[in-house]
Amino acid sequence: MKFNGTVWKFGDNVNTDEILAARYLVTVDPGEMGRHLMEDIRPGFAGGISPGDIIVAGENFGCGSSREHAPLAIKGAGIAAVVAAGYARIFYRNAFNMGLPIFESPEAAAELAEGAEIEIDATAGAVTDLGSGRVYRSQPVPPFMRDLIRAGGLINYLAGRSGT
Repeated sequence: MKFNGTVWKFGDNVNTDEILAARYLVTVDPGEMGRHLMEDIRPGFAGGISPGDIIVAGENFGCGSSREHAPLAIKGAGIAAVVAAGYARIFYRNAFNMGLPIFESPEAAAELAEGAEIEIDATAGAVTDLGSGRVYRSQPVPPFMRDLIRAGGLINYLAGRSGT
C-alpha cells in the first residue's frame, strides 16, 4: 500500500475545529466537507489541493473535539494521507475508522517542506522525499488497519464481512 503526493505543511496542535469548522457539521457529504477543509486557518486551501496530495503536520494533529467529520473532510478534499509528528488519540482512531491513512514520523514532519513530492509505503513504514531521496521511518500500518483503509473505513469493512 503506497501513496504518492505533494506535501501541504501545517504546524503543531491543528485541532478538529480548524480541520473543519463546526458550521459545516450540518452535512454528511465528504465532498462538501472537503471543500471547507482548513479554511479558517488557510483560506482557499481546499481549492489548491490535487487528488492524492498529502498533509504533513507537527505534534498533536487532530486535537480538540471528537468528531469523525475531520478525517472525512480530509478524505473528501482528496487528501490521500496525513503524516504528522504525533496525533491526538481520538483522531488517530477516527482516522482509521473512516479509512484515512495516517502515519507518525516526527523526523518527516520536521524536515519535509511544503511542495515536496513524497511517497509513503504503509507496509514498510517509510516516507520518502522523492526529490532528495531521503527516507524517514514511520510505524508500519498493521495488516488489520490496512484492511480498514482498503475497505474505506470500519463500517465498509464490517459490511463486507457480514456474509461470512
